[in-house]
Amino acid sequence: MSSLVFSPELNVDLHCHSTVSDGVLAPAAVAQRAHAQGVDVWALTDHDEVGGIVAAREAATDLGMDYVTGLEISVTWANKTIHIVGLNIDETNPDLLAGLVKTRSGRQRRAEDMAADLARVGIPNCYAGALKYVGNPDLISRSHFARYLVEIGVCEDVSGVFKKYLADGKPGFVPHRWATLSEAVGWIRGAGGVAVVAHPGRYDLTPLAFDAFFNEFKDLGGKAIEVVTGSHTVDQYDEYARIANRYGFMASRGSDFHAPDENLPDLGQLPALAKDLTPVWHSWIK
Repeated sequence: MSSLVFSPELNVDLHCHSTVSDGVLAPAAVAQRAHAQGVDVWALTDHDEVGGIVAAREAATDLGMDYVTGLEISVTWANKTIHIVGLNIDETNPDLLAGLVKTRSGRQRRAEDMAADLARVGIPNCYAGALKYVGNPDLISRSHFARYLVEIGVCEDVSGVFKKYLADGKPGFVPHRWATLSEAVGWIRGAGGVAVVAHPGRYDLTPLAFDAFFNEFKDLGGKAIEVVTGSHTVDQYDEYARIANRYGFMASRGSDFHAPDENLPDLGQLPALAKDLTPVWHSWIK
């Protein structure tokens, strides 16, 4: 766990992925790209997995970046998938590790069902195709399928694949029961970390449902939301800044980087948080 001293001028990126989950670069390569893009304080936050943290920390240290341990946990809430980032965690915490094993289980069956659904709409062999992009077989995901569908020309880009085939209600979407919100926040807090709602602007929730979700998250001990993230529009930066202040949440910043040709903005290229927000990293400044 980190006990860093931060300056407000530092470039902080606390959300990105490697081949340990659904990114295309190894942890050390993500560190190198973050450093090249001017990142001073960095967290690798792979989905439901902490296996890249040692390599990421070593690479960040060698490059002179301050490193924050992190991960992103998949949660099912009101039959929707929500992602909760954990920052400044102890990645060796046994309850956290046991919970992640539980959360990862079932991904292979889900992937096989996705491939069967896609075959029914005329796109065969997607499971084998997706596996070409998988660094960790335990974490085969929709992103791996999307990259294969781009490769074979079904869509021009990953975003287009999700919209046409892999989003809720589309022919390749297969729901999965992830961790509960209570479990995810509990694991993060039990490992000494801070729980953060990842890219809230991506979730298809009504204002009433969002209010219920944010209040439950806060009651469970959740402390922050991502305000400036690669998944948000400029208007959403302002929207979620207001929401952070309304609920008393700290604010986080992260690119959600997965691949060099899939992410704009890139690692470290987001605007700064608004000055009236409390950055999440202030919670562990020493």
